[in-house]
Amino acid sequence: MLKVGIYGGSFDPIHNGHLITAQAVKEMRELDKIIFVPSYISPHKQDTETSDVEHRINMVQLAIKQIPFFEMSDVEIKRKAVSYTVDTLKELSERYKHIELIIGYDNIFKFHTWRQPDEIIRLAKLVVLRRKLNIPRGKQNKFYRAAAFVKSPFIQISGSVIRRRVSENLPINFMVPEKVQEYILKNKLYKG
Repeated sequence: MLKVGIYGGSFDPIHNGHLITAQAVKEMRELDKIIFVPSYISPHKQDTETSDVEHRINMVQLAIKQIPFFEMSDVEIKRKAVSYTVDTLKELSERYKHIELIIGYDNIFKFHTWRQPDEIIRLAKLVVLRRKLNIPRGKQNKFYRAAAFVKSPFIQISGSVIRRRVSENLPINFMVPEKVQEYILKNKLYKG
């Protein structure tokens, strides 16, 4: 039985922090593969403008092309609407029986606000990227207690910093894979 990790995000652009984190989770959780799921519109970022979905898909594909245990799913893109994790997991659970959902540390404390959080943890094991070691007991909820925590590498790269640097004509070497950097420059992304 394949064990897969689901790693969702806007990936605008996908960067080396995403890739390093995904590889670390794959190894620590002994997963067979990580599936990157670019969102069409994230429910938590509906007011945030993102790049054209085609560009984001192309960048993810370029970034993971040579890595056999990474793949991409366009399940959320095909919906052409706000992407809810629960719907994505329902669809992917038809194909995979062992799913682990990778989320950032900050998300565990607001997870109760996600659509159908109880159904999400029924469909997938929560894997939380943890940076802090001690969490006050008062902040621990049932979702926290149901999650597996993975000490993730701390890579201080963000899509917003990359977009800003490109718009200011600053280099983004070592922040994104070389093919992604070439794609960004060729397509004049993030030039404002």
